[in-house]
Amino acid sequence: MDIIQTSLPGVLVLKPTIHEDARGFFMETYRAEALAKAGIRDSFVQDNHARSTRGTLRGLHYQLQHEQAKLCRVVSGEVFDVAVDIRHGSPTFGQWYGVVLSDENKLQMYIPAGFAHGYVVRSETADFLYKCSDYHHSDDGRGILWSDPQLAIRWEISAPILSDKDRQSRPLSDIPRELLPRYEP
Repeated sequence: MDIIQTSLPGVLVLKPTIHEDARGFFMETYRAEALAKAGIRDSFVQDNHARSTRGTLRGLHYQLQHEQAKLCRVVSGEVFDVAVDIRHGSPTFGQWYGVVLSDENKLQMYIPAGFAHGYVVRSETADFLYKCSDYHHSDDGRGILWSDPQLAIRWEISAPILSDKDRQSRPLSDIPRELLPRYEP
């Protein structure tokens, strides 16, 4: 597995080793010791699977009391996956990184706790799988406005399909500091 550093410290792209032959392919999608060598030492406690249609945008989500690291991949279709550093006091606060994850490129993105996360579906449908380092707590779920002009994320979509909750999210600059994760170097 190749580990690719991104512009955001801690956010990593993982490129698995793929063994292909006439039968198809085989790859490891999770190996704790390989991730530990890359500095990923989270214990993942929950797996999630979301199927969405073209133009669906989910995010930008985070939990405050139950922060989650995530290991994301796509098993069918294609998404543009985004991590945003929302840790108050971080040198990269408000910066984002995005990567295309698809069934063809088989890339994964690791997003540490303290980052907001979202993705938009670019294929007819997409099956998005992700591991979480803490359980989902609906009462702790928070969001940042997907179209926040200060973040200026290049989603390449102007009118996505959104949940009511995502539609009502606020820009990062409107979120009180006590409702954001804290940067701890």
